[in-house]
Amino acid sequence: MGDRLTRAGATLTAAVGDDRSEPLLAHAPRRWMRLLPYLIALGFTASLIPVTTQVLSNDYGVGGGLAAAIGVAQSAPLILAVSRPLAAWYIMITAAVLGTIPIFQGDAHRPSPWTAMVIVAYLVLCIALALRESRRTLVKIWLVTVAASITVGIFRDSTSQDTGVLLIVLSGGVLLLGALLRERGETRRKLVAQETISEAERTRRTLLEERARIARELHDVVAHHMSVITVQADSAPYRLHGLPGEAREEFESIATGARASLTEMRRLLAVLRSEEAQGDLVPQPGLAHLPQLVEATVRGGVPADLSYPELALVGELAQVPPAVDLSAYRIVQEALSNVVRHAPGAPTQVSIGLDGDALLVVVVNGPAAEPVSPVESAAGTGHGLIGMNERVRLVGGTLDVGPLPDGGFRVAARLPLTVPDSPTA
Repeated sequence: MGDRLTRAGATLTAAVGDDRSEPLLAHAPRRWMRLLPYLIALGFTASLIPVTTQVLSNDYGVGGGLAAAIGVAQSAPLILAVSRPLAAWYIMITAAVLGTIPIFQGDAHRPSPWTAMVIVAYLVLCIALALRESRRTLVKIWLVTVAASITVGIFRDSTSQDTGVLLIVLSGGVLLLGALLRERGETRRKLVAQETISEAERTRRTLLEERARIARELHDVVAHHMSVITVQADSAPYRLHGLPGEAREEFESIATGARASLTEMRRLLAVLRSEEAQGDLVPQPGLAHLPQLVEATVRGGVPADLSYPELALVGELAQVPPAVDLSAYRIVQEALSNVVRHAPGAPTQVSIGLDGDALLVVVVNGPAAEPVSPVESAAGTGHGLIGMNERVRLVGGTLDVGPLPDGGFRVAARLPLTVPDSPTA
């Protein structure tokens, strides 16, 4: 029940708006909702004016013209309350107090100082006040209500029913309940906004961490090639006899530049590598390690299968560029992790193939064969897809992910074998 009130308060608070001159529910998503306050106010006004006129004339002996004027003065402010409830309150409290004068001159045995119509109109107005005004203003309004009820109550006949206490209690309850509902709604709205900001920050942080991780992994790949260049350049004068002096100087310059590049890369890696990853210097995995990855997934309870439909020999994978090799492995790894997390027991097919000058990586799983753990379901934030996208962008490829009609999921990546100089935007 408390959650329902909180959600209702948040929705109502968001629709009310912060501008005190705006009508209630001015920001509601539907037109009928924006018109609803006017319809309610008109309904109460149209009902209370004739009832007030009739009751004052018949029960309290007030003249017809004066009774009608009092009815209009005490009920019409409800229409103004839609946009300016505080101004409407000033008018209504004044009209209510002045309206007691002819009441006291009439039948002394009738309920006083407030008529039933005044109480109804005042409580409706209190709802509008509670949705718009601050807590301090509401306290002042209630104190004025108490003072007015006590003051005019002094002049009522002791044999009549006292309605002053009734208005004090009911108005205080409505103002308190409305204020609490509005404040809870505002708190929930701020919390939702903060959660949205926090989620955006978490996504951004995950993206940066994934990019740093990719950079660390590519460092090992590039460092290997730079080391080979350095060794070849250093050993060239000894392996190739009869080299002219200019060629020897050129090889020496190449070796020096390669060593300098390796030094700068190590400095960059020191910035990117976290404290927990300082010792993470093991060789990076590639497509050749996919059988072990799939086997581990099968041991985890997912019936996965690996195939190379477009490759004549698995050995052709050795010709895949290192960046593509590593990216393809990580994409398969993340896709299988998602299957284990979100679709336990689902049959899964991993396919690696060639499409002209591009490597195709496809991971397709069926619907979950076992109930998904609530903990695992809540842990899924979609950050794995961020890593996939970053790795595909790194090599200038394309990624296609999405659910299947049978309840499964498909991940398809196309990675060019000729890696561009810079990733696509």
